[in-house]
Amino acid sequence: MIIRSRAPLRLSLAGGGTDVSPYCELYGGCVLNATIDLYAYCTLEVWDSNQIVFSASDKEQIYTSELTDFLEFDGNLDLHKGVYNRIVREYHNGEPLALKLTTYSDVPAGSGLGSSSTLVVAMIKAYVELLNLPLGDYDIAHIAYEIERIEVGLNGGKQDQYAATFGGFNFIEFYADDRVIVNPLRIKNWIISELESCLVLYYTGVSRESAKIIEQQSKNVAQNNEKSLEAMHEIKHYSFVFKEALLKGDVISIAKNLKRAWEAKKKTAQNISNDDIDKVYDMAVTAGAWSGKISGAGGGGFMMFIVDPVRREKVIKNLRKYGGEVIGCHFTKRGTEGWKIY
Repeated sequence: MIIRSRAPLRLSLAGGGTDVSPYCELYGGCVLNATIDLYAYCTLEVWDSNQIVFSASDKEQIYTSELTDFLEFDGNLDLHKGVYNRIVREYHNGEPLALKLTTYSDVPAGSGLGSSSTLVVAMIKAYVELLNLPLGDYDIAHIAYEIERIEVGLNGGKQDQYAATFGGFNFIEFYADDRVIVNPLRIKNWIISELESCLVLYYTGVSRESAKIIEQQSKNVAQNNEKSLEAMHEIKHYSFVFKEALLKGDVISIAKNLKRAWEAKKKTAQNISNDDIDKVYDMAVTAGAWSGKISGAGGGGFMMFIVDPVRREKVIKNLRKYGGEVIGCHFTKRGTEGWKIY
């Protein structure tokens, strides 16, 4: 039997960073995000072999182990190991699973689209299908968060796991004691179509290490850095403003508040932007973009722009001069999915 699963990547539209500890525990975080039709995929094959094999085909990485109930973290496919360890420990009575698990993603790691967390969600969904586990969306997202952030120890926020699991447009609230509330937004189809017409997604070609930026943001909050903390409050405020504009289909207001939130985000930590990112941003605005931002922690990865549709091609043409890649995408309403092949 073969199990396949996938989970959608996301665009963080507003509030990104307020889902990171300790801000969300101290002040409550609010994030508005939406999933797009780019995915992380997983194939799980059960076999009679005495081995566990993990393969990240897009990275050309392979890990092989004899059958065991616990896999040590050593920097080689640790997320795959973390998911395996958690599933075996809590949902398979500590009994090892002989399997081959293959993963790949539509975008590189460090893209700013939540690829690592989305991959964890896809892997968990494959095990849910394999073992018929009674796990709902909140359960999958929470387990994915604990595996990535606590057990494997990678710094980051909480929004990506919930976006990938639930799918669609969501306004997500984060509070102390791991309390998370996902509010699905019913966005009218014409608004989604208009937003897609105005959206340009640009990959800078630079994969970045988000953990260091997030660590700096967390440290600034913990130390009550006034400038950084005020910027975080501002980012949170714009998540509510952005949500209202989105529900009304007011794209001009969306663009204006995206710009304001981006300016605030750059104050939360160093290295969120740099000279190259600023040059690309300024060029896109000159060519016809209303505003834009880095998707994710910053430093590289994907940039998203809100563009006047009649000047869209001019913006794309100019972006390509910088050596990156313009990626087409559409919003998707579905979250993670899994299925069996007999």
